[in-house]
Amino acid sequence: MWFKNLVVYRLPADWAVTAAELEQQLATRPLQPCSPFEMLSRGWVAPSSTGRLVHTVNLQHLIALGANQKLLPASIIRQVTAERAAVLAQEQGFPVGRRQMRDLKMSVTEELRAKALTRRRITRAWIDPTNGWLVVDAAGTAKAEELIETLRDTLGSLAVQFIETQRSPQMSMAVWLKLGEAPLRLTIDQDLELKAANQTKATIRYSHHPLEGKDIQAHLAAGMYPTRLGLTWHDRIAFVLNEKMQIKRVEFLEMSKDHADGGELDEAEQFDIDFAVMAGELAKLLDDVVAALGTEVQERAAAA
Repeated sequence: MWFKNLVVYRLPADWAVTAAELEQQLATRPLQPCSPFEMLSRGWVAPSSTGRLVHTVNLQHLIALGANQKLLPASIIRQVTAERAAVLAQEQGFPVGRRQMRDLKMSVTEELRAKALTRRRITRAWIDPTNGWLVVDAAGTAKAEELIETLRDTLGSLAVQFIETQRSPQMSMAVWLKLGEAPLRLTIDQDLELKAANQTKATIRYSHHPLEGKDIQAHLAAGMYPTRLGLTWHDRIAFVLNEKMQIKRVEFLEMSKDHADGGELDEAEQFDIDFAVMAGELAKLLDDVVAALGTEVQERAAAA
């Protein structure tokens, strides 16, 4: 249940959809099996064992987008088409022509599509109306945008935006490295990626390596800029911040200790506790990350 990668959006200021309303809307588009000639089907699934499409704890909502995708590699289509073409050429006594090959390939594709195995993947999102966050647990923006677009279609409208701060993550991470420390409750860890600003785009990566050395300062002085930096928030959550304001490789340090202590809670109770703790911790982390980057541009404009 713990989110591993965060693509962060800001909810519209007028968001007022209740859990019951959201449940009702999502129920209009549940995940369906792929039809015989359909390669992909998307729809909402229950994010927990309750069976509800919206799992709510302390006004925090968890939803999940399911995708059924048929597995039909192009190499298999080419292989079967070539085998059928060889048989057809032998039967008719002359090579298969271009038009025949095209028709044969279409026929093979339709036949195999109906028999293809289906893979299911789940993408989860956390909606925080209290603090105005919508966070998708996705390794990249493509999967996150897939969920956002489906949610927008389901609700009719959804004017979410990426977070834009006064200072870019690149600029801020470079300043932190030069100073040897990060602001607020953030501390610098031992993972870093630097990229050259010239056409070579040369990249240097440090993993589990101290970042206080003179070589780091020399690279920064030479014009290289950080694209990924390992950080820890409040000694509780380790993560990697990248230049796109995405938060990767999230690790809840204190939570793993708590789980190690064990307990007598059932699965549903533990899920609720985990979700409540995760939402509470991530909301504070996001506040600190945004503040460390100079607060949001829209906030500055509103205050002017």
